[in-house]
Amino acid sequence: MPSEPSSPDLDHLLSHAERRVGRRLAAVLAEENCSVEEWRVLSAIADGQGHPMSEIADHALMPAPTLTKLVDRMVAGNLVYRRPDPDDRRRVLLHLTGRGRILHQRAAHRAHSDQSRLLNAIGDQGELARLLPLLAATIDGLPAVAPNRPPQR
Repeated sequence: MPSEPSSPDLDHLLSHAERRVGRRLAAVLAEENCSVEEWRVLSAIADGQGHPMSEIADHALMPAPTLTKLVDRMVAGNLVYRRPDPDDRRRVLLHLTGRGRILHQRAAHRAHSDQSRLLNAIGDQGELARLLPLLAATIDGLPAVAPNRPPQR
């Protein structure tokens, strides 16, 4: 009979939490008729500086072709617009329209209010926001070790 681990794997815990948080965010944003993917794009460009698609794809956690299709829909919906980068005419920068800025502000208010309620409910005082990027950076800097093999020196 296989032995039960004393606690779930970190991967499982994080995946489970991410899915639930994502569903919750989707429900909150749906009140503004905004998808999570649209929200990520709007958030990436909300500073008004204009950002290249590659940077937005990283922020939105989307492959470039999928992002392009989404941005095309957002352009058609008058939420964003594209402009050539003045420093490199081969690149295109994405900006918010007035309508996109209003949607971002309304969605941001809802998303941040809900996030604050959620974090307050678990008694978080900023630890989670500090530890998750630290975990990601640590993962990026550590080599994977094969099971049942000592780390190489």
